[in-house]
Amino acid sequence: MASDREYINILEHLYEKTLILHDESMWHPVLAFYFMDALAHIDYTVGLMAYHYKSPRVMMTGEYLRCRVDQEKAGDRPKFPAFINWLKEKHPNRFLALPTLWRRVYDNDDEACYLSFRIVFDRDSREPIRPHVYRALIEEFFSAEFLKSLYSDASLATLFEEFRRTA
Repeated sequence: MASDREYINILEHLYEKTLILHDESMWHPVLAFYFMDALAHIDYTVGLMAYHYKSPRVMMTGEYLRCRVDQEKAGDRPKFPAFINWLKEKHPNRFLALPTLWRRVYDNDDEACYLSFRIVFDRDSREPIRPHVYRALIEEFFSAEFLKSLYSDASLATLFEEFRRTA
């Protein structure tokens, strides 16, 4: 298993990221919610690897995620998992351009999930997800093209609205 320091480096990598060039208030509200939700799950999962599960940092993130469970049910947010599967069927290239975490967790054909708020790719594996995988997940969420697609008038948001009208 990797040393705790490797996972701490991943958390530092996450928190060195910035959205200073973006106005999140102009993002599509459902996409913005799931963007922050994914980052919180990354933080929680990596935090468990870097710190004791009873550390205040891990406990605070866990409490934050517990609150988000109810927020997931508000408005159009419950439609997001079906939207991901709709993209897979109707717009496969756009689906493949999504961040891996969204594709894996919300794809009905993939066993990946959030289990007790932790990211789990293989339920049968006892091996932790390696640090470089988390680094790649973070990079995908902060890619310029992906961030631009979250705006209410951008490609991904437009597709979500198309899906919402037909669902």
